[in-house]
Amino acid sequence: MKKIFLITLVIAFITSCGSNDKGELIGVKGKKWHPEKPYGMSLVPGGAFIMGKSDDDIADVQDAPTKTVSVRSFYMDETEITNSEYRQFVNWVRDSIIRLELAKLEELVHDDLDPLNDNSINMYAYNENTFEYLEDVEQLGEEDVSGYQKYLKEYGVGDGLTINNNVELTFDREEYVDEHYAFVVEQMFLPEDEWYNGQRTWDVNKFKFDFTNFDIEAAANDKGAPRSKFLTRPYKEKGGLEVYPDTTVWIRDFEYSYNEPMHNDYFWHDAYGDYPVVGVSWEQAQAFCQWRTINKNTYKKSKGKQFVNSFRLPSEAEWEYAARGGLQGASYPWGGPYTKNDRGCFMANFKPLRGNYSADQALYTVEADAYEPNDYNLYNMAGNVAEWTMSSYHSTSYEYSSSINPNVNNKAYDRKVVRGGSWKDVAYYLQVSSRDHEVDSMQRSYIGFRTVQDYMGTDATANEATN
Repeated sequence: MKKIFLITLVIAFITSCGSNDKGELIGVKGKKWHPEKPYGMSLVPGGAFIMGKSDDDIADVQDAPTKTVSVRSFYMDETEITNSEYRQFVNWVRDSIIRLELAKLEELVHDDLDPLNDNSINMYAYNENTFEYLEDVEQLGEEDVSGYQKYLKEYGVGDGLTINNNVELTFDREEYVDEHYAFVVEQMFLPEDEWYNGQRTWDVNKFKFDFTNFDIEAAANDKGAPRSKFLTRPYKEKGGLEVYPDTTVWIRDFEYSYNEPMHNDYFWHDAYGDYPVVGVSWEQAQAFCQWRTINKNTYKKSKGKQFVNSFRLPSEAEWEYAARGGLQGASYPWGGPYTKNDRGCFMANFKPLRGNYSADQALYTVEADAYEPNDYNLYNMAGNVAEWTMSSYHSTSYEYSSSINPNVNNKAYDRKVVRGGSWKDVAYYLQVSSRDHEVDSMQRSYIGFRTVQDYMGTDATANEATN
């Protein structure tokens, strides 16, 4: 008995040796954390509001009965995602694909290259010492890991190698480093017989982003099952999801109408850089959110800082709460019930009067920061382009969903809720309580999106009980 007691004392001494806790319960000390307001976003303080139709349902849809709902705090993009911002995503996907193909080809021809010649494809070889990076990626959690890392491992980078992002790419034929580089890059362009007016054109069908979905609700209801059961790559068989917006929506959405200038210039020309991106499906908006999260956390990792929460689409309740801007019972983000201010100017970009598109000073879309923002500093929550939410559409969503952070995202429903109305809609769809929907794979000239990010903590609330 004495020996056991002595051993216990020795173990206790050894485990406490070198510790500064003095035997007290002090908790695990992590890195010092400071809240960071995401760039281009505004904080929407959590609170409760009356969700649903606060006025007569003129269309008699009866899909938005009033209900008291509470939502937690979150950040939301001040504007709709613009063409310029979405092009950053498209260019990243394009460049990543090219870099991967360059690295793969360099590995194949490595033995034939002059190791002393820096001006060759060997500049784009795989990084070698990247095991630490892959371990850090795993810390993001399976639900936040871009499928791109998994894509790398599946296509020959399973030994800890990653692509080299430190050397710039060039698309000027006069600056190609060698014939191997030319072979890879030229495959990303359409063949010359498909060019129009002699303009060299990217084959945008090759701009594909592969990512992973994590069904956390299914995982929560099937506790004990392996995590891999709930991880899916829905676009694996297709090599990824095509991310380039469908510019033909300007033609297809309007028969017997001349909209070729919008088709030709709207997405890629700098003149429209600050206009909201359109022709993007719900699926593509989801892919953008995954990329934005990885892009930010890659930077965070390089600075030794903690990762940020995932960017995502807002739930339907979050969108309506944010659109109201703290105003209870309002018809529009600015209050209402009118669409004009006291000077007789329209407050949003929509289809006013009897179809006079120019009455609000815009025929199509306008800059994403046009008109006055609401009280949460959010622009164009009504009009300009309608916006995807993460929620599935169902006429009974309000009745059966939770009253705290409600969200119906049933994978059996391919129709997703669209909110806010657009440049081609009448005033009814601009009301903060009006619901619309579209199939998640559809792309339209009047639907865009904005993203949100969860707020870390619960101390930001917009209203408090008075009794």
